[in-house]
Amino acid sequence: MPEPAETIIELTIPSNHAGARLDQALAQLLPDWSRSRLQTWIREKRIRVDGTEAVPKQKVWSGEKIEVKPARHPIETGFVPEAISLDIVYEDEALIVINKPAGLVVHPGSGNWRGTMLNALLHHAAQLSAIPRAGIVHRLDKDTSGLLVVAKTLEAQTSLVRQLQKHTVKRDYLALVLGRVPAGGWVDAPVGRHPVQRTKMAVVASGKEARTHYEVLEKFDDCTLLRCSLETGRTHQIRVHMHSIGHPLLGDAVYGGKPKRIIQNAGPSLPGFPRQALHAQRLELSHPQRDVRMAWEAALPEDMNRLLLMLRENRDRKLHSIHPAKA
Repeated sequence: MPEPAETIIELTIPSNHAGARLDQALAQLLPDWSRSRLQTWIREKRIRVDGTEAVPKQKVWSGEKIEVKPARHPIETGFVPEAISLDIVYEDEALIVINKPAGLVVHPGSGNWRGTMLNALLHHAAQLSAIPRAGIVHRLDKDTSGLLVVAKTLEAQTSLVRQLQKHTVKRDYLALVLGRVPAGGWVDAPVGRHPVQRTKMAVVASGKEARTHYEVLEKFDDCTLLRCSLETGRTHQIRVHMHSIGHPLLGDAVYGGKPKRIIQNAGPSLPGFPRQALHAQRLELSHPQRDVRMAWEAALPEDMNRLLLMLRENRDRKLHSIHPAKA
């Protein structure tokens, strides 16, 4: 899909701006844009005076012919198709279920206006351009892998949003957390924007209700493999909840600090991991057009699988050294 041609604004400097700096005159003549924005466009050579590229601090004397080529905000150019491969687990006339790899951003946003899953979806199914957010009804963090569902029609999108609101969409994650978690349980604590660090979420009284159930699957010396099930779907919910009980996710650069109640910090035997060790393993929902429950599972990605194999080998080697087999 070709991008629309850039708009060019043409104007003439009136006599009452004679002797003013170009950016000052344009700030008066083009009040929709700030002076700092206009200064940026001068530096980016998006403004011409009498056919010549404008320069910073340039003055005007009236009668000059000005051409301004406004830069579109990235959000205006973010929703375009891109030929990015998708691991499609299931697709029909109403749904697409995708196994998202770690590293893929779901939706265009600050710092990631292109190369997202939304761009890939628009290339895969052109009709999604008529659906809000290209049919995306829930998201995974950039560095979380696993399953998410996309609606292909407005009716399907409405149905899925209502299921999410009613907590009838079941989502199970595999999470490797620091410390030895003694037993399964749940966290029922509201999640909202961090009061100081605004790019983070936190357990705060003013947040939205959030519940995460967790089950211990496997224990290692310095960490524990959990199955986490979401009742609600708040931003960073599992990462925030696990951190709040002293068991941040292995590899989590945002929430992986040392909380006061951490039970056991990473030991020397624990290998490093370049992202949060979190994978959306299972997804279950009611099909929007059929009276049937459907479920899908996604195997662990290669990086998490290698990590678990390494942890098991370390654990087994240590057990063997403590309790060697009798000759």
